[in-house]
Amino acid sequence: MDAEIEVVSAESVRLAAVLTALIEEQSAPAKRKGDSATDESTNPKVAKNVTDDKKTAKSDTDIMSLLAMPSSREKAVKRVGEEIMDLLSKPTAKEKSLADKFKSQGDKPGKQYECKKLHFKKIIQSHTDESLGDCSFLNTCFHMDSCKYVHYEVDNADPNITNKTTNEPATKNSHNGATIVPKPDGVLTLTPPQWIQCDLRYLDMTFLGKFAVIMADPPWDIHMELPYGTMSDDEMRCLGVPQLQDSGLIFLWVTGRAMELGRECLKLWGYERVDELIWVKTNQLQRIIRTGRTGHWLNHGKEHCLVGMKGNPENLNRGLDCDVIVAEVRATSHKPDEIYGIIERLSPGTRKIELFGRPHNVQPNWITLGNQVDGVRLVEPDLIAAFKKRYPDGNCMAPPADPLSV
Repeated sequence: MDAEIEVVSAESVRLAAVLTALIEEQSAPAKRKGDSATDESTNPKVAKNVTDDKKTAKSDTDIMSLLAMPSSREKAVKRVGEEIMDLLSKPTAKEKSLADKFKSQGDKPGKQYECKKLHFKKIIQSHTDESLGDCSFLNTCFHMDSCKYVHYEVDNADPNITNKTTNEPATKNSHNGATIVPKPDGVLTLTPPQWIQCDLRYLDMTFLGKFAVIMADPPWDIHMELPYGTMSDDEMRCLGVPQLQDSGLIFLWVTGRAMELGRECLKLWGYERVDELIWVKTNQLQRIIRTGRTGHWLNHGKEHCLVGMKGNPENLNRGLDCDVIVAEVRATSHKPDEIYGIIERLSPGTRKIELFGRPHNVQPNWITLGNQVDGVRLVEPDLIAAFKKRYPDGNCMAPPADPLSV
């Protein structure tokens, strides 16, 4: 009969009161253990007390067992919880699809899916505090030898490194234009990269001819400590940019206070600002940089490139690209390579010139001017003749002896 009892509900207050009363009855004065058995057997009152004690003990046991038994609601909750855990432990359709994608191909064990992405591993030094998280600058951090944040390096155990390293030289050669691959008829052939080491404050740009596109990344004086020399506002206004173009586009990189000065220079040089590109900076792990090195009030995580137009340039492919570039930060003032593709698609096969360029900026079909490129390299015969006529000694770094001659 007891085994068939199922507790539907229980009032804990009443049960507790009954249990308290039973305990009080048990603690009442009882016959000492030293009393004789004869007295118990001859005294009916004592025998009745013994019987009552046994009944009380049994009743107490029954109540405790009732309290220990789970109610119907508790059983239902437990059953639902088990069903939920069973459902959670089963793989979803997406997980099954991923498992099928990454499992061994065919019947050959060990032939796993090959990840084509670059892998990184943490650089943990004695001063590194992993609880601080990743350094925003990562591989471009200037103080990696003392920075307490986590940095990363390429995982050399990655099997994809070998393939990428093997293919890199071929890509680099074609990118720098050292070897010109024969083109089919009707396809434009790009001119190999050309550059001139010069001081743009003093260079006579008239011998260079005219260009369809100009790009400049000037060393603006943004009133902050920078790892390179800067030019004053007046020196920027007086640059010989108007000599390079009668009709075409200019791409002018600006940041900080130079955003207003850049617009002023465009107007002085004869351009109308028609558009603007934004470079959103990411770090080594392709995360947005939140602690940029520039900015007086907010940390700059982006840079702007003003687009100006002079005259009425022809053969422009409008609407091909977006005005936002999301690219990784590299060396100081190293702009994203994506800008060259955007410009080439916008004005394909035309003459282009970059001002304030460095060795990493040299590109096919571009002439790069700057004081950090290595010497002079020209391939166009007419341009070589014009350069030798204007600068017989090949020195473009010194200011002219007579300013009126420039």
